[in-house]
Amino acid sequence: MTNLYNVLVRPLVTEKSSYQSGKLGQYVFVVADEATRTMVKDAIETLFDVTVARVNILNAPAKRGRRTRARRLLVRRPSFKKAIVTLAEGSKSLEIFEGVQ
Repeated sequence: MTNLYNVLVRPLVTEKSSYQSGKLGQYVFVVADEATRTMVKDAIETLFDVTVARVNILNAPAKRGRRTRARRLLVRRPSFKKAIVTLAEGSKSLEIFEGVQ
């Protein structure tokens, strides 16, 4: 990891994450596999100009999906790392989650 732009891969928008962003001030991102809490905190604070209170990191396991119609090919989703970022009180919301409520 050389720069902050490689730390955050994409925002993760699900029903649970939209509830967390609307009510709790928590935002969920898929991050790089070698990212740490301090790297995620620095990236969020620099890119979005907000104050981060805490960062929780989870490793989501790989999941075996369904088989195809022919039942020969097994579909598998890879594992990924996600970060739940809690913003400090009085901090503005992130604009990428504005339309999601």
